[in-house]
Amino acid sequence: MDFDSDGARLHYELNGPDGGAPIVLVHGFASDYQLNWVGTQWQETLTGAGYRVIGLDCRGHGKSEKPHDPAAYALDVMAADVRGMLDHLDITVADYLGYSMGARIGVQAMLDWPDRLRHVVLGGVGWGGAFHAADEIARALRGQPTSSAVAKNFYDFAAARQSNDLEALAACIVGPQSEPDPSRLRTLTNPVLVVVGEQDDIVDEVPRLVESIPTARLVTVAGRNHMSTVPAREFKQAVIEFLGETSR
Repeated sequence: MDFDSDGARLHYELNGPDGGAPIVLVHGFASDYQLNWVGTQWQETLTGAGYRVIGLDCRGHGKSEKPHDPAAYALDVMAADVRGMLDHLDITVADYLGYSMGARIGVQAMLDWPDRLRHVVLGGVGWGGAFHAADEIARALRGQPTSSAVAKNFYDFAAARQSNDLEALAACIVGPQSEPDPSRLRTLTNPVLVVVGEQDDIVDEVPRLVESIPTARLVTVAGRNHMSTVPAREFKQAVIEFLGETSR
């Protein structure tokens, strides 16, 4: 299914019981809903727990439109896409689960429209992360030489899928982003769970992010890196328990 978000055609999927509590799932960079959440059995886990899963293919990814203008990927624009999807579906409030890029979008969503979100899960994210290497990642995606191991890894991940538009992904990674405003983070009241792999070398300053959000707590998944944390049973268990807690 598709909807229009400020002129961009975006794809989403619905799964689970019609009357289930809605939860939005937003994937990481160079991934999509199917790869991030279906292949890793997240959809099965959440629908089995009675949730109505709303999976978005972010602009530039999956079956959604893939603009080549970096301005189209500003963080507040991508957060507005999620809100537009909720509006399209006439959903007032939903839980949120985002990983990596999807988690950064989740932080922006909380800052821009916190009343539309209940529990918020931010996976594979810290204060900083791969966006610090954005220019090098863009160079790699455009076939230009780079000495950055992180950039090479992202290129290999992105290029492995024929459905990916590498120029759109390059535009996405250099799209306008800024660090969150600590004074605004301190005002958040949404319950927040931050989950990272013990061996995740993509993200950094995780404690800084957690300490900046008064309602946040951290779960670290032992023995997992940025990629292998996604399907981890411990990640799923922590999220199901967190979502089951009483909302604000």
